[in-house]
This record gives sequence, C-alpha cells and structure tokens, in this order.
Amino acid sequence: MNEYLDEARQELKRVDHLVYVSLKYTRTVDVLKSVVERLINAFDFAILGLLNHLKEKKKIKEFPQSSALRVKLVEHHFSNEELNQYLNFYLLLRRLSRAEYTKREEYRRHVTMIASLDNGEIVEVNIDILKEYYDKTKLILDFITALLEK
Repeated sequence: MNEYLDEARQELKRVDHLVYVSLKYTRTVDVLKSVVERLINAFDFAILGLLNHLKEKKKIKEFPQSSALRVKLVEHHFSNEELNQYLNFYLLLRRLSRAEYTKREEYRRHVTMIASLDNGEIVEVNIDILKEYYDKTKLILDFITALLEK
C-alpha cells in the first residue's frame, strides 16, 4: 500500500489518543487545536498519496509545494463529487487552524474554541464536533484507500 496512506493512518492514531485520552484529562483549547492540526496532517498525507498514485501513472511529474495547488490538482484528475466534498472539508480545517480564536469553558466538559474565519464566519469547535471531524477524516481515508485500490 501507499506509504503516504500509512503515514495518514499513523496521524489518525495520534488523533485517536488526543481525542479519547488527552482531552478527557486536559480539556484545553490547545488540545483542540492540536487535534485539528493532526487531522490536517492526515489529510496532507492522504492527498500526497493521491498525487503519488498520479505520479506512478505518469499523469503528473511532481507534487506542488502549496496545499491549495495540491487540492486543485487532485480535483482536476479525480473528478469525483464525494472527493470534492472531502477536499472542501480539508480546506475548512486549514482555515480553522489559521483563524483567530477565543476560548470558552476551558478545563470543563464543554471546552470550546471559537474561531473567526477569514470570511467573517464564526465556527465553534467543542469536543463533540471534534469527534465528528475525526470520524469524518477516518471515512475520508477509507474512501481514498478504496479509490486508489480500484
């Protein structure tokens, strides 16, 4: 299997630990932010896996350095509506990680990171939403693995 997908799975293991162990005891926005960063890393590896597949098929010569260019290249070569929705989710995570944020109810069960995105949208991320993001990322990785095995 693709070594990039293996790296993505390793990142998901780290996210699993952060979500189910670290957040249970720490409950800080820094841990929430760390989980978002790890999810982005898993996505980065999955996208590199798709690009590596294209490179092996001689459809591209090299990987772009920019994440946005990588996403556009994947969208161009894999015209799949479901994959495009996953890539939009990835871009949302990236915007979320770069956004200015405030903290609410830190050290409590309902710890929340309130992020102000660049388009003025306010996104609240709490433990439950983070678990949904984690589950969605696992589904995306399974989808990409199935896509590459075809």
